[in-house]
Amino acid sequence: MSVRKHHSQPYQIKGVNALFGEPPVAEAAAEIVSLDQICLPQQQPRRYFDPMAMQELVESVKQHGILQPMLVRPLLDNKYELVAGERRYRAAQAAGLEEVPVVVRELQDSEALQLALLENLQREDLNPIEETEGILQLLALKLNKTCESAIALLNQAAHPERNSVDNVIHSLEWQLVQEVFNTVGKFTPESFRTNRLPLLNLPDEILDALRLGHIAYTKARAIAKVNDVTQRQALLESAIASDLSLTQIKERIAQITASSANKSGRSQSSSLKSRMDTAYRFAKRSKVWDNPKKQKQIEKLLVELEKLFSQD
Repeated sequence: MSVRKHHSQPYQIKGVNALFGEPPVAEAAAEIVSLDQICLPQQQPRRYFDPMAMQELVESVKQHGILQPMLVRPLLDNKYELVAGERRYRAAQAAGLEEVPVVVRELQDSEALQLALLENLQREDLNPIEETEGILQLLALKLNKTCESAIALLNQAAHPERNSVDNVIHSLEWQLVQEVFNTVGKFTPESFRTNRLPLLNLPDEILDALRLGHIAYTKARAIAKVNDVTQRQALLESAIASDLSLTQIKERIAQITASSANKSGRSQSSSLKSRMDTAYRFAKRSKVWDNPKKQKQIEKLLVELEKLFSQD
C-alpha cells in the first residue's frame, strides 16, 4: 500500500530534545498508513487502560478520526512498530478505522523504548507505581545499566559521609541522571530516592493490583499496612470486588487489628493459666515444704496472690 501525506497536528513528546540532544519528530510530516501495517512492540511500558476513558476516546475517534498521529518506526516487509500512541492505536481498532496517520522515524531499540516511556510518563492518569517504575526504567536505559544498578547509584550519591560521593556527583553518569530528572520534571534524584523508591517495597499482590489499575494508590497503601498475608489478600480482593472507599478500608483494618489484639490477649491469658497449673503441680511434688526459708518466701508470694485475686 502506498503512503499518503497527512496534514494534522505535528507529533510532539515533551522532553525529547533533552533525551536525544536533537530536534525530534515535531516538524515531521505525517503519513497515512494501513492500520494492519502497524504492530505493537514486545516491550510496552503501559499495562492498563481505563475502560471508561478508552470508550470515550473510541467515540471521539469515530466522530473526528485520529487528530494526533502515532509515532512508529519502520520494520521489514513494509511494516511499522508502534513507538508511542497505543491508546490511539487501540481506539482506531475499536472504531473500525482502516487507515491512521503516523510519523515515521528511524530509531534504535533503546531510543524507541525511551520515547515510549517518556510519553507514558506524561499521562495525566499515571499512578505513583507506574511513574516510579517508568522513571527507573528511563534511568536504566540512559545509563545502560540495570534498574538495580541505577538505584545503587542514587543511594551512593545520597551519603555525603562517604569519600566516593564527590566522584559520583561529578561523573558523566550523574550528568545523565540529572538530564533524565530535568526532562521528566517533578523530582530531584534525592526526592525520587526517598519518596518514590520505597513504594517498590510494597507487597507483590499490592504492586500487581496497582500496575493493573485495579485499585487506587491511597487505598493500596492502607491495605499494605496489614501484616498478615492472608488477611491482607482477603481485604485487597474485597476492596476491589466491592469498590470499597478508603474510609471503609480503614474501618476493616481497624476491625482486623482489634480482632488480632483480642486473639493475642486470649492466647496470653491461656498461657498464664497453663503456667499457673504447671507451677501448682510442681509445687505439690517439690521438697520446698521442708525448707523453712523457702516456706517464708512462699508465704509472701501467697499473700501477694491473695491480694491480687481479691481485687477481681
